[in-house]
Amino acid sequence: MTICRLHTITRYSEVVIHNGTVYLSGQLAEDLRGDIRQQTRETLANIDQFLAEAGTDKKHLLSATIYLKDIAQDYAGMNEVWDAWLPSGAAPARTTVEAKLYAPEVRVEISIVAATKPHKS
Repeated sequence: MTICRLHTITRYSEVVIHNGTVYLSGQLAEDLRGDIRQQTRETLANIDQFLAEAGTDKKHLLSATIYLKDIAQDYAGMNEVWDAWLPSGAAPARTTVEAKLYAPEVRVEISIVAATKPHKS
């Protein structure tokens, strides 16, 4: 089986595709000055971009792991944006945890696993 890696640097690849499954590394917002809603919107936009590059989309999500800097403060705001972004009937298995993230400005990081789209014959 071929393993395809996209946007690879020494420590990780942003996207790995193997055996019909797409794995995204933890995604962050570009602008870390915003509140949880803005950071979540930007993070999900990055996820959309990488899923498209891998030939799939958010309708094919399998699982999501969401890391929040402060779950008590940010859970509701993140969910508001997440719920608006997620297509009806396409909710993945999901885990949300509070975590110490790599920089104090980071409020949310999201890792995704998705299925590739079926090939049309």
